[in-house]
Amino acid sequence: MKNSALVKGCVIGFSIVAASVIGFYLWLSHYYKDGFSYGTWINGVYCTGKSINEINEELLSGREHGGLTVLKKDGESFRIKAQDISLTVSYTEPLRLYLDRQNPYLWIDNLIGSGGKKELKPQVEYDADILEQILMDAGIPNAPLKTDGKVMIRKTKEGYVLVNEREGLLNGKKACLLIEDALENGDMEVDLEENECYEDLPLTEEMEESITLFQKISDFQDCRIIYQMGDDQVPVDASRACDFIKLDESGNFVLDEQGKLCADEEKVFAFVDWLADTYDTVGAERTFHATRGDIVKVEGGIYGNLIDREAEKEYLLDAFLQKKAEIHTPVYSQMARRQGLDDIGDTYIEVDMTEQKLYYYEEGKLLIDTPVVTGNTSLRRGTPCGTNYVYAKQKNRTLRGADYESFVRYWIPVKGAIGIHDASWRSEYGGEIYKRSGSHGCINTPLDEVAKLYDLVEIGTPCVMFY
Repeated sequence: MKNSALVKGCVIGFSIVAASVIGFYLWLSHYYKDGFSYGTWINGVYCTGKSINEINEELLSGREHGGLTVLKKDGESFRIKAQDISLTVSYTEPLRLYLDRQNPYLWIDNLIGSGGKKELKPQVEYDADILEQILMDAGIPNAPLKTDGKVMIRKTKEGYVLVNEREGLLNGKKACLLIEDALENGDMEVDLEENECYEDLPLTEEMEESITLFQKISDFQDCRIIYQMGDDQVPVDASRACDFIKLDESGNFVLDEQGKLCADEEKVFAFVDWLADTYDTVGAERTFHATRGDIVKVEGGIYGNLIDREAEKEYLLDAFLQKKAEIHTPVYSQMARRQGLDDIGDTYIEVDMTEQKLYYYEEGKLLIDTPVVTGNTSLRRGTPCGTNYVYAKQKNRTLRGADYESFVRYWIPVKGAIGIHDASWRSEYGGEIYKRSGSHGCINTPLDEVAKLYDLVEIGTPCVMFY
């Protein structure tokens, strides 16, 4: 009898406890009916007992969508600023939808499991029309991959190039969708090339023929000959060698029986003529900084460089066809002391006929500064202008002409019968003597100065003569 009462009491007690627990559970379920269940975490924010607005503010705190950087191929990029497309971010609607789907009677799962941890994406809104215009301006139209890409050979200033319009073409529609997803995901950067937005069109037979022909052109114009022109270097690179390819009257490439490109000899020779026209200096006009301080232009004379055009044409055609790679100094029929456009250097004789002065510079240092008497201008025997050079030296020479015979101790000819020499018959030099009582064209120089010049100057030294 006592045992039965004990059992009955236990059952009643257990029932009371169970009813209390169930009642408490149901009470909590009812409590969470209009709010987030116990133990609810969203994107790392504890949500139990908080309103949607409070949670939205916490989720957005420190999270500012400043825009999106779009990386294109070849290192190009552009940025879509949030304010430019009126972009806004909010968790209000996703939180409301989640709350509506929440089962308040399953709050226990949050307590004993991981059901309370959720990840929600925000609602992103922006002006789609403005975004589309920004993408259009950046070269990303909302259109599928174009199918009219071509492969063609084009001549440029750098030589022939292959224009390949079938590789790396942008699939605009795919890129636009990717960018929209990145904006909605809150990404800071999206790489179009990494996400395979650039695609290739299939090769056609015509495209393959163009690619094969260009390989021949590329090999043909790959020239590595460099002309050494004094201090200058003139490379015979693709920009020049492209002109060496022979074309027919219609402008098509000429191929031999083996299918190889042919060289146009006339174009090769034309390059040598251009090189000579540019760097030949005999008789050319030179800009010269006179000792008196101004810049003078000196034209004519026998000093300078002359390229042996025929020898160079033969060399270049052979070297080009043999694919030689070298730095080449051209063959000269006449060589100055220096090559290149600045062939005078810093060791030279200067004869200023206006000032009636002769100067001698050696390695830039003035060693002789003397008055002289040049050709008689009143009798039209004025000393000619030009850049000449010392082509001989002689002592104790008798100079003869149609109406004169003069003995000189030092003779330094610079152009034909015109030279620098002493004049024992003169007691004065400089001034305007040359206008009425000048020489037959030579440069009369005081004995001690011409003696000094004779010892210093070398054969081949330039002599710049001007008024």
